[in-house]
Amino acid sequence: MFRYTLKRIAYSLLIVAGVLILTFLLFRLAAGDPAATVLGKNPAPREIEEMRAELGSDKPLFFGRWKQTELYSSVHFKDGRTVFPGVVIQGNFTAAAEGLKVRKGTVIRFLRNFEAEKKEKIRMTVRTAIPLEINRTVYIPRRHQIRLEFSDPPPELNLVAFHSGQIDEFRFERPTQGWLDSQAAASFREIVCFTGNFPYVSFFNFGKTLQTREPIREKLWKGMFPSLLLMVPIFLGELVLGIVLAMIACVFRDRMIDKLILCLSVAGMSISYLALIIFGQWFFGYYLNLFPVWGWGDARCLILPVAIGILSGTGGGVRFYRTVFLDEMNREYLRTAAAKGVSPAGIYFKHLLKNALIPVITRASTVLPFLFTGSLLLETFFGIPGLGYEGVNALNDADLPMLKALVILSALLFVGINLLTDLAYAWADPRVRPDAQA
Repeated sequence: MFRYTLKRIAYSLLIVAGVLILTFLLFRLAAGDPAATVLGKNPAPREIEEMRAELGSDKPLFFGRWKQTELYSSVHFKDGRTVFPGVVIQGNFTAAAEGLKVRKGTVIRFLRNFEAEKKEKIRMTVRTAIPLEINRTVYIPRRHQIRLEFSDPPPELNLVAFHSGQIDEFRFERPTQGWLDSQAAASFREIVCFTGNFPYVSFFNFGKTLQTREPIREKLWKGMFPSLLLMVPIFLGELVLGIVLAMIACVFRDRMIDKLILCLSVAGMSISYLALIIFGQWFFGYYLNLFPVWGWGDARCLILPVAIGILSGTGGGVRFYRTVFLDEMNREYLRTAAAKGVSPAGIYFKHLLKNALIPVITRASTVLPFLFTGSLLLETFFGIPGLGYEGVNALNDADLPMLKALVILSALLFVGINLLTDLAYAWADPRVRPDAQA
């Protein structure tokens, strides 16, 4: 069993690594430059530099020794633009979709956008096929590019076209701390990071939110407890109530009680979760004035959303458990137990339920992760400051670091529940263990 547990943990760690890579690619490649999203239109180059450094979006994706800088403005002429901050073009030139068409003698000046806090090397890469005179030195392109490094960046760079031709791009970069100083490595360090100081390891270092500048880890910690106080009672109530009602339906199979339970279960499955929330708030909160419909502070704020969550999920659970229990009731061991004089309660709750644990665990493991989605609706409509409520706010504010943290936390929840499910299988039925199969 110990080797089986270690094997499942190793598989789970590989799945977590894959989820981190996919999440990183989705948020980095699909979302574009987060600094431009946060700062809005026409931000200052120093603001872009500082925001990218804070978010880590200036680093290379997977590996590399150079990262973006706004000390000089990087320009890409293939979009047809010729006006850039800190860039002056003088002479005979034409902006085209293919690039910047220049004649011999055209001057391009790059002004330093801000004073660097410390002296560090700057690399300039020019994608062109024509020679350029840069600060009175002529450079010949190799493989359609010129690459030049400055140990002390001057206040102004003057480039003169030595021949007529086309220039595609100017890119300025500064050195990283090493080959692995990348966005992908930073994504893994967000989950766990080892340090030289006590306690030598830290978890969930997602940085700060873009809007309120609060540490994301603290917001997740604060939102976790309201979500758990909402999700755990819903999960336990749905599980216990579904098993009990399914057991009662099996005892009174094909009778009026069985048909009534089935009818109510189908009705509960057919009604929309959102419709239950709206009706519950109107009837129990507004019409009867029994429970508050908004806010967070005492236990009364949780009664109505917990009851709605249990009512919404019990219908499907009752039908599933009833089918499983009816299949088990035809087994020989139940007839043997009845012949030995075991009481009906012992037959149903000791023998039947014990042998039906595998499907019960499967159902519970599939329902538990989706309670997060359900709590998102409940927290939003009832004003409960949990993780779902924070997710909606982050989505409205385009807070990418907070959204990424919630996506990773949800993925870890799924992987953790699947791991516990595999271990619960081995505990409930020793036949699924590798040593038993051998």
